[in-house]
Amino acid sequence: MAITIKDVAQEAGVSVASVSRALNGHASITDDTRKHILAVVKRMRYMPHVGARSLTTSFTNTIGVLLPDLYGEFFSEMIRGIDGAARRRGLHLMVSSLHGDADEAALAIRAMRGRVDGLLVMSPHVDAAFLSDNLPEDLPIVLMNTAAGGTQYPSISVDNYNGAHAMVAHLVAGGYRRIAFLAGPSGNFEAQERLRGYRAALSELAPGAAEHVYEGDFSEQSGQAVGQALLEMDAGRRPDALFAANDMMAIGALLTLKQGGLRLPQDMALAGFDDIPIARYVSPALTTVRVPIADLGVRALESLVAKIGQPGSVPASAQTLGAELVARASTGESTPT
Repeated sequence: MAITIKDVAQEAGVSVASVSRALNGHASITDDTRKHILAVVKRMRYMPHVGARSLTTSFTNTIGVLLPDLYGEFFSEMIRGIDGAARRRGLHLMVSSLHGDADEAALAIRAMRGRVDGLLVMSPHVDAAFLSDNLPEDLPIVLMNTAAGGTQYPSISVDNYNGAHAMVAHLVAGGYRRIAFLAGPSGNFEAQERLRGYRAALSELAPGAAEHVYEGDFSEQSGQAVGQALLEMDAGRRPDALFAANDMMAIGALLTLKQGGLRLPQDMALAGFDDIPIARYVSPALTTVRVPIADLGVRALESLVAKIGQPGSVPASAQTLGAELVARASTGESTPT
């Protein structure tokens, strides 16, 4: 005879409602109780009928995750954080990338309707008007690193502006004055905030120093292209420091500059942003701004679960996670990492 949810509840010494909440990832149940119930579920080999449970509870036990891309260490770390937090609650993920424009983002959201209990969204195409036009009113959502957060929807972001400001301050303190910036995509909220921090710090801390901003797209290839352009410049006009808006571009530039014969940091200092795992292993090790990437994913998932479990209880607030400067050999100094 098949094991039922009543059998699980009796074995665990809890109510049927508690078993249901544990299986659906509700925030109203404690972690210890959830672990106990899930252990009983596993021991008894109870297999809930997903379709029937969805019809009964209106929950799918699945979280939708929409990211700009799935390639690279940044997004791997992000998904790692989200997935770990989801698994601890017995939840599954449905992940999609948004390589295209706003129309593609809208298609991805529509494809997840009815299939997920809530959405985590990081997209440069998301603003209040877009969400109003494309998001079902009753679908919980938490935004990550987008400009639309904190008004109608809860959001969690990194302090990109002050992180970039701190990096320029570090370079100025190291004696660098011709500090170039390799920017991210023009429509990207994080890239805009990092560029804003670079410009403000350069104006405040190095009055009279000219801005040198190069266009990039967060890819290693765009870093290589700018590295090649710098190699072709006259040495007297070449920047003495390059601050890239993310680590992948910085690493692309690093490889090209070294292949072209430049010594780092003797001929040019180099810095990035994010502190992806590989940043400490390149040579020279990359000075960067450490972003709590996995923690950002964990907090976003926890906020969404709370919103799903208790609709209306989570205010549309904007949380900001701090960013930490990590000095390594690529700018001539090192701090413990």
